[in-house]
Amino acid sequence: MENRILKVRNVGDYCRHIGYAASHPQVAVIDYARASPVRHSLNNYGVYGIFFHDEADIDLSYGCGKYDYNKGTVICVAPGQIGGKEDNGEEVMLTGWALLFHPDLLHGSYLEKKIREYSFFNYRINEALHMTDEEHDIFVSLMRQIQDETEKPHDGMQDAIIVGYIGILLNFCQRFYNRQFLTRKLENSDILMKFDSLLREYFEKELQQKYGIPTVQYCAEQLCMSPNYFGDVIKKATGDTASNHIRQYVVQAAKDLMATGATITQVADTLGFEYPQHLSRLFKNLCGYTPMEYIKQIKKR
Repeated sequence: MENRILKVRNVGDYCRHIGYAASHPQVAVIDYARASPVRHSLNNYGVYGIFFHDEADIDLSYGCGKYDYNKGTVICVAPGQIGGKEDNGEEVMLTGWALLFHPDLLHGSYLEKKIREYSFFNYRINEALHMTDEEHDIFVSLMRQIQDETEKPHDGMQDAIIVGYIGILLNFCQRFYNRQFLTRKLENSDILMKFDSLLREYFEKELQQKYGIPTVQYCAEQLCMSPNYFGDVIKKATGDTASNHIRQYVVQAAKDLMATGATITQVADTLGFEYPQHLSRLFKNLCGYTPMEYIKQIKKR
């Protein structure tokens, strides 16, 4: 299997595989209508990539999963990820676009650090952006502008202009993702209910005794999501982070136990804390007062 993975160390590796001539060593804009037919490839990315097809129904792999890549879907990948479809010798006709750019292109630019803020680079394919027709037209327009710039003679401003266009494209991606979350309010509300049920079952089954306090990674996996997408859904639904939602749940559980007369040590042990002071620190950070002060408040009632 390892030998059948295409190592995309730079944009040229991918372009050579599909027979496409790249005009710039660190960035390539691919118009699939000009490259088709192309052979599939399961890629180990060393570059950033943004892919979307006008018409496609492709069974793709991403990590350990397989997903349908349909019309209007935008997939964003980052260095270190593996995705695509293993080369089986088949050639397919595609229409759509891809933007590939090497991390070195961003060195010294504002986007070098900011790109880490775009969590959609770590979404799974089934969590990808589904564009409206208007959004699709914006994407195509920006792809053409970047392509035109890469085909011009290189000068001292070219890379800065290209990075600027990429930044605009990523900001539009973020706007589209924000729109997508807003239009899925009912679905997000359902995920929040499942999140709370998952936390309740976790403690009912006493998994904390073996694994400790549940993590965002664990909850995301149980709900069949990537941690980044899960975190963004919870943030949009509650205005708070998924990790903080877990902490709030744990603190409320601690309060419920203290109300029954349990000691701080007993509560810490029941909830899976290694030491009572870890519970006290979390409690104080979230509530502004210590567990002992809370117990005193209860006794006064």
